[in-house]
Amino acid sequence: MQTNNRFFDDMSKVMTNAMGVAQGAKDEAETAMKSWIDRWMADREFVTREEFDAVKAMAQKAREENAMLLERIVALETSKKPKAKK
Repeated sequence: MQTNNRFFDDMSKVMTNAMGVAQGAKDEAETAMKSWIDRWMADREFVTREEFDAVKAMAQKAREENAMLLERIVALETSKKPKAKK
């Protein structure tokens, strides 16, 4: 003899619905958090990777030019030094 137990059927339906609601709340929370982070980052003055790399390359070139100019200055100063009299 098989009996239908409505209590367990109803509990199963309630738990299934609760899981669906929990999943929906999780998805909504993730969406809200992503939106908040996007707005927060947009308010900051962050640079893109391309902008950072461009400025980094410019700084490297400037350092190389400064080193070259320093070598030229040292060479000019040593060639124009008056010789000491004896």
